[in-house]
Amino acid sequence: MVKENIIELKELTKKYGEVTAVDRLTLSVHRGEIFGLLGPNGAGKTTTILMLLGLSEPTSGKVKVCDIDPTFQPLLVKEKVGYLPDEVGFYENLSGLDNLLYTAALNRIESATARQRARDLLELVGLTQRAVDKVQTYSRGMKQRLGLADILIKEPEVIILDEPTSGIDPEGVRELLALIKQLSRERNMTVLLSSHYLHQVQLICDRVGLFVEGKLIAVGPIKELAGNLFKNEPILLKAEAEPVDDRIISIIGANQHVARVEQSGNQLLIHCREQVSAEIANIIVSHGARLTHLSQHDYGLDEIYHRYFEGGRSA
Repeated sequence: MVKENIIELKELTKKYGEVTAVDRLTLSVHRGEIFGLLGPNGAGKTTTILMLLGLSEPTSGKVKVCDIDPTFQPLLVKEKVGYLPDEVGFYENLSGLDNLLYTAALNRIESATARQRARDLLELVGLTQRAVDKVQTYSRGMKQRLGLADILIKEPEVIILDEPTSGIDPEGVRELLALIKQLSRERNMTVLLSSHYLHQVQLICDRVGLFVEGKLIAVGPIKELAGNLFKNEPILLKAEAEPVDDRIISIIGANQHVARVEQSGNQLLIHCREQVSAEIANIIVSHGARLTHLSQHDYGLDEIYHRYFEGGRSA
């Protein structure tokens, strides 16, 4: 089954004088998927988002969102796309409900429809009990959830979220991520999520794109990226033992099926070419250490990110 592309970028480039913020970016995002943009500060993520929204004009290349070129039809794109920035702006002296109704009016939504939709959205994001309270009394997490309701009031086909969980407590993050995933699955809504919180991205994203210095250096499902990066050491073992000394690490590293060993206190990450759990356990115990944990893990974004951005891009 061929997937429909709702965002298409081809050789997209943005320069500020001699500085290239986005360098020949080619990328497709499928309808209904959650796509994560990852990269360090200054990698080009926000600049890319601004071009998708028609808020910044490309130096060269092509961009289409919902089959619309935002460079020439930015208002039309804004009807199809909802954008939640890092810092959400509301009228603080108005209630959450009144803020939503104001946004609905700006989008020319009929009054009765707007009021019902606003109440439904406030229930969806868990703010029904605070609907008539002024936004100035809301926590950071509540404002982010209201922001999500705000961009959904016009029923967009795509939502773009720029660091949506920044500054939110862990429980608030869990609730917001669950809500984003629910929206994507139930409404077949496309979500473009820009973040540097690797664990959070891994929890909900179908695919990710890794940015560095304005270039997209890898794109795909996390398992696929891991398979390509770590094909010579496909097994990752995590061990905890006490005490861990250089002798134990040296002996483990000398095993013919072990590619490398990383240590953090009493924790060891052992990258293996083959499954050698029993041998690792025997080495640790036979050399006088107490083994408290040993398990096999899938490579995740932490390992992928480390390989690309800590000097292993050529792997």
